[in-house]
Amino acid sequence: MSIWEVILAFVVVVLMLVALLANVLVLMCFLYSADIRKQVPGLFILNLTFCNLLMSVSSMPLTLAGIIYKSQPGGDQICHVVGFLETFLTTNSMLSMAALSIDRWIAVVFPLSYHSKMRYKDAALILSYTWLHSVSFPIVAASLSWVGFHHLYASCTLYNKRPEDRTQFVIFTGVFHTLSFLLSLIVLCFTYLKVLKVARFHCKRIDVITMQTLVLLVDIHPSVRERCLEEQKRRRQRATKKISTFIGTFILCFAPYVITRLVELSSVVHINSHWGIISKCLAYSKVVSDPFVYSLLRHQYKKTWKDIINKILKRSSINSSALTSESHNQNILQLNE
Repeated sequence: MSIWEVILAFVVVVLMLVALLANVLVLMCFLYSADIRKQVPGLFILNLTFCNLLMSVSSMPLTLAGIIYKSQPGGDQICHVVGFLETFLTTNSMLSMAALSIDRWIAVVFPLSYHSKMRYKDAALILSYTWLHSVSFPIVAASLSWVGFHHLYASCTLYNKRPEDRTQFVIFTGVFHTLSFLLSLIVLCFTYLKVLKVARFHCKRIDVITMQTLVLLVDIHPSVRERCLEEQKRRRQRATKKISTFIGTFILCFAPYVITRLVELSSVVHINSHWGIISKCLAYSKVVSDPFVYSLLRHQYKKTWKDIINKILKRSSINSSALTSESHNQNILQLNE
């Protein structure tokens, strides 16, 4: 193995371990907190976590083996199953992010009618569509034998080995990425920009009230006035940072891989194998970032996993104290004997 391959293998190992830990923690929070389970967005986050966990234990280990051995890991059947799952899970996770953005859009733009427009039944219908949409493309690819080990990405994914099917595969790949990546990106941009517009409008109203209050309170201490202005500035930036993170991570992680897949269809451009694996690693990094972007950095999830940790530590502390007390009693009995 070259130094580049060692580095890429190390990156895949780190991504896989962090993805497993972070997504398992999200799943634990979902199972532990009844409040999270009651919320409709929790269904979308659960579906996204499910996709990320499956990706971590199926596609990523085989990519690691592909980098190390520079050949197809396992037999054809295993590779076909993993390639099928990789296509399904990637599409499903993209559509889950789009569903989360739609939920936020309805909650912010239509707050009074949110509970009537986004019920558990509505969320289940959206998830049903994401599954139906996501599974249709790998079914078509598998039936046409367009799933296999691709050396450029060192992974089991969409791959056409027959030159006579090139035109059909090009059309299929273009439609697939249009209805998965591009459609999800359009939905993300539309919904979150609408949310940002509403957030800025509310910030302006709060700023006007704050400035009027500061003008009326002539005896207010300068430090208090300065803190109010700083909070006003942070409030304006908070929504922009969050929405930039949602859209930015989606583009940064998926766009290089999708563009590489499309450029690869042209026989004119030669793509370096190291870049192919790097673009694949960027796509895998979305599996790592999703738990933090959508769950773990939110106040409710932070509070939940802190409660879980405190409960575990408290239980271990009680057990250790009980063991200490028991050993102390045994020592006293031995001394009395």
